[in-house]
Amino acid sequence: MIKKITPVAAAVALLVWPGTVQAATPPMTIAALGDSITAGFNACGWYVACTSRSWAAGDHKDVNSHYLRLLADGADVKGRNRNFAYNGATSDDLMEQMEKAIEAKATYVTILVGAQDACVRTESQMTPVATYRARVDAALAELAPTGAQVRITSIPDLKRLWRVAKDNPVARAFWGVARICQTMLANPTSTAPKDEARRDRVRARVMAYNNEMAKACAAYGPLCRYDNGEVFRYQFPVSMVSKWDFFHPNAEGQKTIARLTFQRVESPV
Repeated sequence: MIKKITPVAAAVALLVWPGTVQAATPPMTIAALGDSITAGFNACGWYVACTSRSWAAGDHKDVNSHYLRLLADGADVKGRNRNFAYNGATSDDLMEQMEKAIEAKATYVTILVGAQDACVRTESQMTPVATYRARVDAALAELAPTGAQVRITSIPDLKRLWRVAKDNPVARAFWGVARICQTMLANPTSTAPKDEARRDRVRARVMAYNNEMAKACAAYGPLCRYDNGEVFRYQFPVSMVSKWDFFHPNAEGQKTIARLTFQRVESPV
């Protein structure tokens, strides 16, 4: 006697039988944390946050953010892209942003923070490396119980920015009037040993932040992936920098960050 297969049993068989339809991907929520870079500041307008152009959670097709790449990969994330980054944020603001991500039930969290820890008026005001690491560890420890995946992006090379734009009089004017990242960009045309040494020290501090972020990501476990310094090493041309401040990435720069840092989700969150 042949046993009749019920519709429910047939559906289950389809889900598990090799080569057939797989189980539905669980819903995802992406949360972007960090500073003005992730907020898309000056990427589409005069001194405004352009979150639609964010490399992480933006929805503008020209940027092809992590959010849009996840959608293209079939992730169930449509409409659940949250951006908690904002202009001027430092590592001291990471915990507050992380709490918002947890409240939003984020399952995929991006972090790019530290440029503003180094971009201050004087070197003495830069965040100590140990303090930076402690803040990152605390924020990741807060997130860990949720089982969220984390994507960490290295801080861009600020000295590279100085090098490609220092000979542009408009860039120098913006840096001076707005007092942008004075630890690196003050006296931009000076070749005096004290100014060269200052720039090298600020660059070293950014490299130290990146190194600690990589270690913190490794400590979080296999659900965290670091970009292995891809963004820091990338030779961004001045054409990828906002024409409104010659500091933040424009839409093309945001697109490049997304391309350099996106790593596919290989298993359900």
